[in-house]
Amino acid sequence: MNRRHLSRLALLLPVVLLAGAAAAQGTAGQPITFVVPSAAGGSPDVLSRIVTNQWAQNIHRTVVVENKPGAAGNIGIVQVVRGNDLTVGYGNINTLAVNRSLFSTLPYDVDKDLVPVSHLFNLYNVLIVPAGSSVHSVKDLMAEARKSPGKLSYGASGVGTTGHMSGELLNHLEKLDTLFVPYQGGPAALQDLMGGRLNYMFVNSSEAVPLIKAGKVRALAVTRLGKRIEQLPEVPTMDEAGVKGYEIVSWGGVVGNRKMTPEQAKVLAADLDKVLKAPNVRESLNGLGAQPVGGTPDDFRQLIARETKKWAEIIQSSKIEKLN
Repeated sequence: MNRRHLSRLALLLPVVLLAGAAAAQGTAGQPITFVVPSAAGGSPDVLSRIVTNQWAQNIHRTVVVENKPGAAGNIGIVQVVRGNDLTVGYGNINTLAVNRSLFSTLPYDVDKDLVPVSHLFNLYNVLIVPAGSSVHSVKDLMAEARKSPGKLSYGASGVGTTGHMSGELLNHLEKLDTLFVPYQGGPAALQDLMGGRLNYMFVNSSEAVPLIKAGKVRALAVTRLGKRIEQLPEVPTMDEAGVKGYEIVSWGGVVGNRKMTPEQAKVLAADLDKVLKAPNVRESLNGLGAQPVGGTPDDFRQLIARETKKWAEIIQSSKIEKLN
């Protein structure tokens, strides 16, 4: 092996993100663990598996996705923090930004315990109601909420998720009083919505689009500002539907723990860029309403900082009580 190859291999140790690096550490054959802090079948899980399946093919190595839902994603992030050098995970808007202001204390420090690697994708939420609901527009929904304060209920896959915060933002902007019901995962909440036990939900487009096309739920609006999403061109934005300036972007990416050096993060980010440029990956993500992004660890770090500040201001102005 020449010096160039040795230099490349050194960058990959000890994170072992490629098969050659793992073999050099005596861990050849051991799978890489990719922690998803939410339930199987939900949007983060589905989208992460599209990426990790291609990643595993590229590096000729097994990547095992482990779902660790609970505590608004905090349980899964703690597993990443405590993991070995074969552990990375999915971090998103709630675990890396919202939770820092929503909880009085967190079992991890985003800035000290985690290493941002790559901003994988952006997607938007869709406001949906049961297929048999008498509500046919956002204005209908707001009228019902005003007529019966505290009676309408909405659910989400957990506290602090974009499904939760989308509802909080609507309540804040329109001075509504509705009931939030947290779940341990998106599929369970959707089952209750379709069964009529919830009045509405804000759901990632990756989960909502198949249900809308199957006629199981009705879409009222999307949380993108200025442009409708390609998968639902007939569905207005929240701004078009009368809630001016409303936008929530549900973003997600990859994080490592403190065992990862800045150099190793850059190498992994470059490898994930290759994954995101694969035609089959782009097609699969776009088909679910997710827009591939990529970029450097510093790009992702800056996004996390901006979103942390934004949500701290929203949570404070909305007077959302901190959770223990």
